[in-house]
Order: sequence, then structure tokens, then C-alpha cells
Amino acid sequence: MSASEWHADDIVNTVSAESSDLAEKIECDAPFGRHTTYRVGGYATCAVEVSSVAELLMIGNAATSRGAPLAVLGRGSNTLVSDLGWHGVVITLGPFSDWIKADTAGLKTGEDLIIEVGGAVAMPVLSRRMASIGVTGLEWMVGVPGSIGGAVRMNAGGHGAELSDAIVDADIVDLRRGEQERWRLDRLELDFRSSALSNHHVVLSARFRGSMSDPDLVSTRVEDIVRWRREHQPGGQNCGSVFVNPVPGEVSAGALIDGLGLRGFRIGSAEVSTKHANFIQADSDGQADDVCAVMKSVRRQVFDATGYDLRSEVRLFGFDDVAAGGHVGDTV
Repeated sequence: MSASEWHADDIVNTVSAESSDLAEKIECDAPFGRHTTYRVGGYATCAVEVSSVAELLMIGNAATSRGAPLAVLGRGSNTLVSDLGWHGVVITLGPFSDWIKADTAGLKTGEDLIIEVGGAVAMPVLSRRMASIGVTGLEWMVGVPGSIGGAVRMNAGGHGAELSDAIVDADIVDLRRGEQERWRLDRLELDFRSSALSNHHVVLSARFRGSMSDPDLVSTRVEDIVRWRREHQPGGQNCGSVFVNPVPGEVSAGALIDGLGLRGFRIGSAEVSTKHANFIQADSDGQADDVCAVMKSVRRQVFDATGYDLRSEVRLFGFDDVAAGGHVGDTV
């Protein structure tokens, strides 16, 4: 069965054969775009929040057996959904994957520890929680509006640090094989905004290294990062930085876009931010297709003028091509 031939009832009925409780939680014609940080875009054919690994495997099996594309949605950053919606199944991880464990009992300043974190935890939450108990090493995460699961998948980073600097390993569910394994750092193959994780992998949890420090000093660093972001990056409806720096540490996407005078460049209800050229803003009640059109145009103009073919971090759902430089749809 191809991805275009399945229907919502196929997923519900397949899941119902194993768990009527899970089947009842599946929402058909479910809001998708509004749950992204862009807050624009259409609906998904199905959506469900799973409350256990068993439920995650059940919905994954139902999707693969019916030929249905599947996506795991974290905090909704780096995601753009077409105004026409997306013919696929969206999974979110419930509270079973939203937890933090950090045993600091008896530890002195400078001593190391391991922090265990669920994949659904928001990165700013982890950063602030660790700062409050004097754990240093994760301050930079306060500036990244994503989940731990998404951060592992793309090796998220900011403010001179990235996830690969601190991660030890991660517990991964392979939806295609129906297995759960712990992946060490070498297997994750974390590179600049990339990893060995594929569309059928789900990050259940991860372990990070940290060390003890003065809670006031760590909290001050966290607030400094928050202040810097407010001063230099826009708020509102965006997904953060859109394009990956083509030569990390040497050539930035923002500088290339800015050099062409594209701040404020607008198509319909979307524009290049006037505050930071590597951000694309959506108007309230705007159109996702306008955001994608701006991405395409900026990418083309930068390539024509400089020869750099910008790659986007944004996952595109319901769009027909990759002209915007993003990743079209995620399927198992």
C-alpha cells in the first residue's frame, strides 16, 4: 500500500486490534501546523500522544504496515507544515518521556556527574533546572527552543557549544525494527547539525555530562544567554535560525543573507527578520506556503550571488519539493 492509498480509519483499525485504549486516543484530521513554533500550516491525517514505549511501537507498526508516513513532533521548532496539511501520522511523546534525573547529593564544586533526561524535555527547562542546583555544562541549552529528542537528532548547538560536547549516550527506539537500544556517542555520529539517526528512530532519553558549580554563577550565565537572545534575535512566529552556516566558524548564513540586503524581504505573510537575517518570520494568521516561498527565494538569491547553496534545518511537511533546502516529510 502506498502512502497515498491509506486512510485514517486504516490506522485506527490496525491499532484497535492491539489496544482499544490507544485507538481511542488517535485524533483524525488533527491540528499540526499550530503546534509548531511557526504556528501556521494545516492538519495531519492522524495524531496521537503515546504514554509508553509499547504504545509507541504499536503506532509505529500500524504506520509502517499501512504505508503511512510518520513524524515525531517535539516542541515544534524547525518544522513547517503546508497550508494543505500533511497526509501522515504525527506522534508526540507523553509524560513517560518528560523527566530529569540528576543526583547531586554529596558532590563538591568541580566534581562531575551524569544527568539523565527524557526525550520530551524542553531544552530551556533542562538548562534552568540544572542551573538551580548548580550543575554547569548545559547553560547554552536555554537558548534553543526544542526538545532533547530533537536536539540529539540534529546535534543542536548555540553560544559556542553543541550537544555532542556533553552527551554520553541515548536510548533509541527503532520503529522499523520494533527495538529499543542504547546508542553510544560513536554510533550516534554527531556532526554539525546532523547525526546517524534516521526518520524511523525516536530518542526516548539521553545522558549528559555535567559538573558541580555555584548555582548563582550558573544561573547568571543562563540569564546572560537569555538577555543576549532577546537583544539579537527576534521573538514571534519563527523556527529560530533557518539555514545552516555553510562553513561553520567562517561563513555564516545570516551574514550571506544580510550582505544581499534581504532583511525585511517579504512574500505575502512572511518575511526575513529585520533583526536577524537568518530568521524568517510568519505573520499572525499567516500562510505556511509564504514562509516556504521566502526560504526558496533567499536560498536562490544567495546561491546566484555567492555560490553557496544554503541547507536548511527545517523539516517540511506537505510540500512537494526541496527547493527551500529543507527536508521534505519524515517517514518510517
